[in-house]
Amino acid sequence: MKVKICEKHRLRVLILSFVLCFSSLVSSSDVPIIDSNSRFHPVFGSLGMVVSQEQVASEIGAAILTKGGNAIDAAVATGFALAVTLPRAGNLGGGGFMVIHLADSKDTITIDYREMAPIAATTEMFLDESGEVDNKKARYSIYSSGVPGTVAGLLYAHEKFGSLSLAEVITPAIDLAKNGIEVSIDLSSSLATRRARLMKDDGSRAYFYKKNGDSYLPGEVLKQNDLAETLKRIKSYGRPGFYQGLTADLIVKEMVESGGLITHSDLKNYRVVERNPVCGTYHDKRVCAMPPPSSGGVHLIQMLNMLENFELQQLGHNSAAYIHALVEVMRRAYADRSAYLGDPDYYDVPLERIIDKEYAKELVSKISLTKSSDSSNVLPGLGIDIESLSKKRQYRESEETTHFSVWDSFGNVVSNTTTLNFSYGSGISVSGGGFLLNNEMDDFSSKPGAPNGFGLLGGTANEIEPGKRPLSSMTPTIVFDQKGSPILTTGSPGGSTIITIVLQIILNVLEFDMGIAEASSVPRIHHQWFPDRLYLESGISEDTKSVLKTIGHKISPRTRIMGSTQSIQKGPNNFLFGKSDPRRQGAGEAVQK
Repeated sequence: MKVKICEKHRLRVLILSFVLCFSSLVSSSDVPIIDSNSRFHPVFGSLGMVVSQEQVASEIGAAILTKGGNAIDAAVATGFALAVTLPRAGNLGGGGFMVIHLADSKDTITIDYREMAPIAATTEMFLDESGEVDNKKARYSIYSSGVPGTVAGLLYAHEKFGSLSLAEVITPAIDLAKNGIEVSIDLSSSLATRRARLMKDDGSRAYFYKKNGDSYLPGEVLKQNDLAETLKRIKSYGRPGFYQGLTADLIVKEMVESGGLITHSDLKNYRVVERNPVCGTYHDKRVCAMPPPSSGGVHLIQMLNMLENFELQQLGHNSAAYIHALVEVMRRAYADRSAYLGDPDYYDVPLERIIDKEYAKELVSKISLTKSSDSSNVLPGLGIDIESLSKKRQYRESEETTHFSVWDSFGNVVSNTTTLNFSYGSGISVSGGGFLLNNEMDDFSSKPGAPNGFGLLGGTANEIEPGKRPLSSMTPTIVFDQKGSPILTTGSPGGSTIITIVLQIILNVLEFDMGIAEASSVPRIHHQWFPDRLYLESGISEDTKSVLKTIGHKISPRTRIMGSTQSIQKGPNNFLFGKSDPRRQGAGEAVQK
């Protein structure tokens, strides 16, 4: 039997009552993917599709499909193109995760190209003399950079699963960098916003601003010659063209001049890891996502397991009862995240226990249907002493990761999320190399109990160790039907909100029969245990907010949008329907011709 929450809401007195009911699952009716009367319309095609946060990059990926390349070829081309067109998040100096479904073998695999801590890194490297975290050092200094994995990850995927030559997939990005890109309103605005930080670094100032220091205006052309040369070396020499030779020399020179930690040995020894996805079922669908060191897949599956115990359709989308259920589930998942997640090569993550459906039922049994939980009373469910965890730090948010999805006519699917961490990473560029360095070292728990730049708490499982990969929230995901065929791929930037954003996309499609355009557009919510705040995008009714406050939720309206999902849905007759999140400027879909 499943628990159904029935909501009765009288506006004048703002009373919410929850009644336990029991019923069987309500079967979803067949709803057309495209409703001609809807305000939400996706892009659709019958062959292949690329959806990313930057239109030009999407078009480059789609052109690779048209040329005869597969989804992996297109993904690699899109990834390199984003390093040119979206420098605040697309990158060569960062890292990420890729989930791939191969149509012929029906295998689903993941590629972990997350950054690694330099061998010289130490557990207490970001603590000041008083033992507190030096946030400036952890986020904006040369020490904040992990060994970049993006180039190795893209090349690994291409070498193992691609069909075209490396020259064919990387040349479009080289041409973009050399010939210049038209500065969009979005790029101009982001460079203006980060101007004070980027102008402090000689390389970043030279790459992203005019010689006289002026900012680029929309419509002007930005050429990136040093980046073009770096891409050419990758084209000519493959992995050694970045992790050895001139590019490696330039990275190490940047480190030596500023006292950084990354060495030639760190670069040469960077390794990509192919991992099995973390998968679970939600009713009759199968969901596969990234395993640790991403926390995304684990807690996405965990939250879906908990939500199977509610009759979500009958609550109504974004009703007070629905939001209450989501918040209580999110609260418990993020509590577990703080205690149990880390790099599985260094820490024994209790993955199977966390995604166990019986464990989900245990957690749900502790949820009140009539009152919000106090996060201080919600502890990680598997038991741990976390008294040292500080619960009073202020929430900071940085959302400049980027995601793209690719689907080819053969049925191969790629879901990829990549990042520099903060917008423009550390703000430090490799002089002569043309690319920014990440500040991913802040994603470690510099001090167990102290929040990182996303307000997330962490324990010793995610503490800094040489060669270790920091925990991440990135959640590239593929959803399958009962026959094992992919029906949806999605992912998003958004820092600590990524996992809950992807959760809501999946629920919108599977529970509420939304097409991908509507599913990508409706208002979102977020809760992450601490700080104990419920974040709501605009569009949630005032009546609903009042009800939520009545039962104890502490609401913080979001002045900023949540995420930028890039999704593709398979519809009737094998048509593909794609949608770039309307929340970000410049995003776009491109269809194979």
